[in-house]
Amino acid sequence: MPIYVIHEHRAKNLHWDLRLESGGVLKSWALPKMPSWTTGVRRLAIQVKDYPKSKAKFQGEIKEGSEKGKMKIWDEGNYNYESKSSKKFIFNLQGKVLKGKYCLIKPEPKDEKQKDNQWLFFKIK
Repeated sequence: MPIYVIHEHRAKNLHWDLRLESGGVLKSWALPKMPSWTTGVRRLAIQVKDYPKSKAKFQGEIKEGSEKGKMKIWDEGNYNYESKSSKKFIFNLQGKVLKGKYCLIKPEPKDEKQKDNQWLFFKIK
């Protein structure tokens, strides 16, 4: 079963990094607000670069670059996909903090200014 991890990242701005193991790497999204336990509360999720799976257990200080700051594991566990497409992932999280069915969905752009890396992350029934 693939792993997932959510890092709390105290960089320039506090955010949470959702990382899902897929194809030997960690697919990653930055969440400006803490993930919600409440069904339907949507959080913006900005897709960022993939990371090596070896980074899943990282905790500590990043001393240089745009990611500079403290990072700790906020939640971790396993997950399994219920459905997966290019614009919608539904998966079950079995973690220490988050449990249940969650969704990452790529909304249709409202205008040309909306960036291609914007997703929504939320718990579903």
